[in-house]
Amino acid sequence: MDKPPTIADVAKLAGVHKATASRALNQRTSGQVNAATARRVLQAAKRLNYQPNAVARSLSTNRSATVGVLIPDLTNPLFPLIVRGIEDALGPSGYTALLANTDNDPDRAEARFDTLLSRRVDGFLIATARREDPLVVRAHEQGIPVVLVNRSTDDPLFPVVTGDDAAGVAAAVGYLTGLGHERLAHLSGPPAMSTGVVRARAFRQSAPAGSPVVDCDAYSDDAGAAAARRLLDEHPGVTAILAGNDMIALGALQVLRERGLRCPEDVSLIGFNDMRFVDQLVPPLTTVHVPHHRLGAEAARLLLDQLDRPGEPAKTVSLPLHLVVRGSTAAPR
Repeated sequence: MDKPPTIADVAKLAGVHKATASRALNQRTSGQVNAATARRVLQAAKRLNYQPNAVARSLSTNRSATVGVLIPDLTNPLFPLIVRGIEDALGPSGYTALLANTDNDPDRAEARFDTLLSRRVDGFLIATARREDPLVVRAHEQGIPVVLVNRSTDDPLFPVVTGDDAAGVAAAVGYLTGLGHERLAHLSGPPAMSTGVVRARAFRQSAPAGSPVVDCDAYSDDAGAAAARRLLDEHPGVTAILAGNDMIALGALQVLRERGLRCPEDVSLIGFNDMRFVDQLVPPLTTVHVPHHRLGAEAARLLLDQLDRPGEPAKTVSLPLHLVVRGSTAAPR
């Protein structure tokens, strides 16, 4: 059986040094090689059907070309979009994402983190961060490259990629007040999450004074339903609700039906995220669109930059959001 071709075989056929062939075939270093030379190397590799030896490359570079990704809940439709963005950004650089679901459980997150560390991942993309997160602190103390995505910690230890939640909330509130709503309420995400706190703070700053805020225990339809029941029991005159995310909005919509309230005729409802299929609800959900694919892609690019240039200061990337108006909002009666 013939041996598989090596990088030395590619270099010989292309008439270049082995190091030059290696640089030409690595997306992160191909720019260092003359364009004509790089084309010659690529043609030689294709002709020989050359496949890079990942193990050998790992040994020579002390990198595994893998990245650990911690996701809180893969059943939440927004996180697969983030993962897809991560994979699309990592792929051209020859990196692979190793995915772990944590179920929003800190102990499970730490166990998954350790498992991925044992696989020698080069860094982490963490979408599970809490405002005070011992795992993130530990990663910082150990000098592990990390980028946080979608959620951040109170102490800015690592680069963060989020949406501009405050501006998204302000746009939603402005739209509701523009329709004539004066009795607004907010079903907030969990206060342990940065997204819950930032969106609730922005609501208090932009909504009419005294507009109630009810915290949800989780970003789920069940938690949204429980919070909506408390809200309507204590503030039955509310005419518009801004939910902390689309899952919370689904729970609120269920409670409106339970109470015999029509949406949007009696109560307008706005979600947050614009996850898939909310346009198929009855009524279709007005929501704040978050570019989740881009969140993942930007976070992956920041991590690759961090791996290439260790020691760079932490920075925050805040992506613009916009309101998508559908049938769940209308002027108050």
